[in-house]
Amino acid sequence: MCRRELLDDETRRSMMFAFTAAWLRRTLRSVADAILTRMPLRRARPDTDGTLVVFGGRSEIGLEVALRLAAGRVVVLAARRPDDLAGERVRLLEAGAVTVHAVEFDADDLDTHSALIARLVADHGRIGVAVVAFGILGDQARAETDVTHALQIAHTDYLAQISVLTPLASTMRIQQSGAIIVFSSIAGMRVRRANYVYGSTKAGLDGFATGLTDALRGSGVQLLLARPGFVIGTMTRDLMDSGVSPAPLSSTASQVADAVVSALRAGRTVVWIPHTLRAASFVMRLVPQVLWRRMPR
Repeated sequence: MCRRELLDDETRRSMMFAFTAAWLRRTLRSVADAILTRMPLRRARPDTDGTLVVFGGRSEIGLEVALRLAAGRVVVLAARRPDDLAGERVRLLEAGAVTVHAVEFDADDLDTHSALIARLVADHGRIGVAVVAFGILGDQARAETDVTHALQIAHTDYLAQISVLTPLASTMRIQQSGAIIVFSSIAGMRVRRANYVYGSTKAGLDGFATGLTDALRGSGVQLLLARPGFVIGTMTRDLMDSGVSPAPLSSTASQVADAVVSALRAGRTVVWIPHTLRAASFVMRLVPQVLWRRMPR
């Protein structure tokens, strides 16, 4: 092939590349313009008038969120052994709740969830805010060899969440109002070897909640997906007592609740806690697997 033919081939390839790049830029610009013209300049704030329900009434984070939203509301704490929630009831009444009810709720008894949600609406009216805050951390070392324990973590942290969220979303679609708060975790953004059982359940829950958020769009129901990092509190106390240090960018239950309530009132659908975790999660995906598998809990 002569030099002139080689140059012609290179010229054609350059022209084709330039044409393709220009077409791609125009296409992306058109798509972006189409999306932006359909997006509201401000997020619509959900109508959250109604009963405040906390599924997992003993949850430290769930209670902290409820304390910030309780004023002027009927509050329902759904948990095992509801008669043992006297302390939580007092705190909520002091925070301004009109009245506080405690009802039996077993997260692992999936067959009871739909009936419970229907009864809550029948007894206390429409649900204004539902905080889905139950879950277990589990023992990673035990779960690696004990299939029963591994399934227990998956059942409570993923299957039971779906079992509550599905009828809850259906009920709130009918009333065309309210907000649902779901707690994912940075542990689910890229699952680590050090806690892959718990992390995998959060990855699944995050995906489910993200899809449910889109499914609820236009229904009048807001779903807020919270993605906190390591939370220093009662759930992680045994872990820290075993020698595990809090991860960087850790938060307390109060800090998580502050961020969640602020995001709820702003009408947001996702909140990272702290907000710098969003950038950190992007960097996490770039770490080679050979290094990632050595990451501590």
